[in-house]
Amino acid sequence: MDFKELRLKYPKFIYEKYEIDEADTNYLFKFYFSIPGLTEFNPTIGIKKDIIRKDIDNSLLNYIVFHIGLIELISYFKCTCSPNVEIKAGYIDDEQIAWFKKLYYYGLGEFMYVNNIDCSIDEFMNITCTHSKEFVKKTDYVGKGNLVAIGGGKDSCVSLNILKGLDNTCFMIYSKQVSIDCTKVAGYDTYIGINRTIDKNLLELNKQGYLNGHTPFSSLVAFISYLTAYLTGKKYIVLSNEASANEPTVIGTKINHQYSKTYEFEKDFNDYTKKYFNIDIKYFSLLRCLSEFQIGMLFSQYKEYHQIFKSCNVGSKSTPWKWCCNCPKCLFVYIILSPFLSDKELIDIFGENLYENRNLLDTFIELLGYSKTKPFECVGSYSEVRYAVSLVINKNSNKNLPYLLNYYKENYPLELSFDYKRYYNNEHNIPKEFEELVKNELDRVNEVVSRD
Repeated sequence: MDFKELRLKYPKFIYEKYEIDEADTNYLFKFYFSIPGLTEFNPTIGIKKDIIRKDIDNSLLNYIVFHIGLIELISYFKCTCSPNVEIKAGYIDDEQIAWFKKLYYYGLGEFMYVNNIDCSIDEFMNITCTHSKEFVKKTDYVGKGNLVAIGGGKDSCVSLNILKGLDNTCFMIYSKQVSIDCTKVAGYDTYIGINRTIDKNLLELNKQGYLNGHTPFSSLVAFISYLTAYLTGKKYIVLSNEASANEPTVIGTKINHQYSKTYEFEKDFNDYTKKYFNIDIKYFSLLRCLSEFQIGMLFSQYKEYHQIFKSCNVGSKSTPWKWCCNCPKCLFVYIILSPFLSDKELIDIFGENLYENRNLLDTFIELLGYSKTKPFECVGSYSEVRYAVSLVINKNSNKNLPYLLNYYKENYPLELSFDYKRYYNNEHNIPKEFEELVKNELDRVNEVVSRD
């Protein structure tokens, strides 16, 4: 359906209210959204009560849950992109409105690009708040330990290895078996799992052809993990986003599939929570100082995860989760591990040699940066993909190369001048004691790889 027509037909989206239901074993957070003249939505988020400490400030609990609704609404707002968003559920001031407008606009950058939506941040939506101002008192809070977000891919496995021996609690939204198995391999028998439901009315509108596309899911992870850290008494929320996430997906723009994984969002989120929640919880990415290439190098040494981890979004829809071997994510992970693992080891993980898959040529060119856009997936930067491929070609210069590597050799120059093994990004929020752990592990693995 047409963006302009939908906005004319459905000019208002309303965040009506939220509710907190407390049952015997869990909290259930309910959110109520509506598009007048079209439908209503009632998504939920559940968390078990047995993990929650006793001295919770209910006013702060309510305030954070209200904020989670401000993120949840993105998934429902996008089906009509109503130009006027009315917040009835709670109070936000003008500065907060500006903060959320920025997140909505850039977080939906890919969605707008794919749906051919062209409008400025000011045109995109007008947010009004009709709720009276509430007083949220300063809460005394001293956190301890780390809440570590787990997704089931190589990045969070690397973080788990670096953080070994610390006071860690694993956390995941949608408790997939792969994620649970990764935590068990790392030595954790328990984890915090968050249950999230998507309203069936949204799924029905998607089938009918209303606007649909990528949303900044990691921003939802940020607010839910913040609430979980508060409920469980943690001091740090540890993510596994890397420096490569900062690179735009569409060359020459700010359109980024990974916007809510960028350093910019991470900094904005910390500034926001420090001012408006005002308790001692810090949100940071342990791997922000590293490239995807280095994360691949580290992960190549953690053999215990190799038959367990999964990153393929296509394959995540299967039971069990598998590598589809025909998408950008599969090819990228294959490329980034290939300088460090043998063909046999890679085939043992993926089931086939992806460098021989001719159907992946266009995807390969996109990953290399020789197309208009990068694939709309969480993948590394152009330069480190070229570097990884160049290393493999150089190492196998006296052998017959598989299809994709031979294509690269015949069409593009090898790029080996910058040593990504020694890369370091100083733009990060990593606390000093954690940064030392990352540096030590990087040095250790560099020595091992250099000997090999």
